[in-house]
Amino acid sequence: MKNTLYITDLDGTLLNRRDRLSAFTVHTLNRLLDKGMLFTFATARSMLSARVVTQGLSPRFPWIVYNGAFIIDGGTGEPVFQTFFTQEQTEYLRAEAGLWGFFPLVYGIVEGKERVSFYENQAFLHPGMAYYLECRQNDRRMRPVRAQDELYKGRVFYMTFIHQKEALAPLWDRVKDFCWLNGTFQQELYRQEYWLELMPRQATKAQGAKRLKESLGCSRIVAFGDAMNDLPLFAAADESYAVANAKEELKAAASAVIGSNEEDGVARFLLERLGEP
Repeated sequence: MKNTLYITDLDGTLLNRRDRLSAFTVHTLNRLLDKGMLFTFATARSMLSARVVTQGLSPRFPWIVYNGAFIIDGGTGEPVFQTFFTQEQTEYLRAEAGLWGFFPLVYGIVEGKERVSFYENQAFLHPGMAYYLECRQNDRRMRPVRAQDELYKGRVFYMTFIHQKEALAPLWDRVKDFCWLNGTFQQELYRQEYWLELMPRQATKAQGAKRLKESLGCSRIVAFGDAMNDLPLFAAADESYAVANAKEELKAAASAVIGSNEEDGVARFLLERLGEP
């Protein structure tokens, strides 16, 4: 148990369709953590969002958030690792986005605080973006801007474009092969719109997993996931398990398929694997 690091995705994998952990999963994981299991998660969510949806799960080990752009101490909230775009890279992506008339969510450190900047001109908001903002009205990180120049202020580490697949595809084709960039382009879970997420090259779940493996002195990684952005994590793991509701491409890359997120698939697998009665 002490030589293996278990890492799971959250949305669609550990979380159910209501974006929560079941009581069974919380109880099972906390019990196994008490017995010495090395367990954490890797997610595209922020630390704040991850803390909300994993309420009740004891934060024993660092969390991989923002798809690996940050590794955070789950107890203190302090960054263990963080990476940012250079100013030149940020300006380049700004110019590329501008060619297509896009104004993304821009995640950065502005005046010493984590902010999510967005262009508040309603004429440029896709319904998917409007839905995202509606769900985060009480999020103090949100930073509406009226001037386009303000959107990319600060030290930027993440950009999210929310729109139709056909609209975002040309931008994705232009930037996906940049050697300094890591990106994901996929349909939003449980919705119709697509998300194009851009991060610095070092920001991947796989790199985060490798860093934690080394820092914790582990010899093996076992990973769990459901979506395309989990493919690099699966490639870095010694064993990988796709939940039953996962994308077919991820199932094909997995060591095996386990129960779905609605069936507590990860928790039940760990319970069986670690010999708990």
